[in-house]
Amino acid sequence: MKVSMVPPAQARINEALETHATSLDLALLGLRDVPDSLADLTALTELRLDGNLLTRLPDWLGNLATLTKLSLSSNRLSGLPDSLRNLTALTELRLGHNRLIDLPDWLGGLPALAELHLSGNKLTNLPDSLGNLGSLADLYLHDNAFTTLPVTLSRLTTLGCLCLSNNRLAILPTWLGSLTSLTRLALDRNRLTALPDSLRSLTNLTTLWLEDNAFTEVPDPVRDLTRLTALYLEGNPLTGLPDWLGNLTGLAHLGLSDSGLTTLPDSLGNLTALTTLWLSNNHLTELPDSLRNLTALTDLHLDGNPLAERPDWLESRAPDPDHSDTDVSGGERPGTTA
Repeated sequence: MKVSMVPPAQARINEALETHATSLDLALLGLRDVPDSLADLTALTELRLDGNLLTRLPDWLGNLATLTKLSLSSNRLSGLPDSLRNLTALTELRLGHNRLIDLPDWLGGLPALAELHLSGNKLTNLPDSLGNLGSLADLYLHDNAFTTLPVTLSRLTTLGCLCLSNNRLAILPTWLGSLTSLTRLALDRNRLTALPDSLRSLTNLTTLWLEDNAFTEVPDPVRDLTRLTALYLEGNPLTGLPDWLGNLTGLAHLGLSDSGLTTLPDSLGNLTALTTLWLSNNHLTELPDSLRNLTALTDLHLDGNPLAERPDWLESRAPDPDHSDTDVSGGERPGTTA
């Protein structure tokens, strides 16, 4: 007797119907269409459809009005049905790594939305309505094609994390300084040469990513960000480091690899909270003796420098501080998952 096999997606839907499940994971199943039987799961609060081959979404998806988390990332979507405007309970929406060129205005009408992932699309602009998302805490816009940012984002005063990595930004708007709730700001892999003075107001920032831009000096507004615990500047053509960098005494992680540095200021020895310091692939021939004060340092990366000799204080540190297999990009950026 021939036994018919139920496709994995349908098997999971059947089980969810039987158990009255509120969460369903249909990720990475090679789906080209959303199964119609999913429409019967009207009590779902979490639905994962990421990592499939979806090019369109059914209108009935908007009837799953109890959804609070919807993940559609890593598909082939070029648009969204208007019916999704009915998902007003959504707190998390993941649309990263699709083929979106623009976004619908109704996206700004999801009042509970706290986390929005739009990375890895082909976006050059955002709808003005996005400024209405009064509950938004995390916004991921990395890996798109933005050259400017719409002023409507200045109304997102609840934002704690804003990721703008790998776009085409050469200048930042002054209103960015009004987002004073920000604790994490990712600006790496753009075309920036300076930061606006208004960023001095972002005094709640704890992590700032500035790698792979065109800074020739550490931007002066950074000196007022005294709550920073992580600062990443790798891959910029720095001509030197300012003495005031040593005043950021809360820093635990400092990334300065691949920056063309020939000397370091003595003031770096004031950063006694540092646990990780990236200095790989520069032109350093010596290290300031003040670095011996960094007694909390557990990770020191010096490979790729023409050091004339190893200071004696290095002997009591890591067994092989001249070698590192750590990613010199400076650590994980926010929103690296879709």
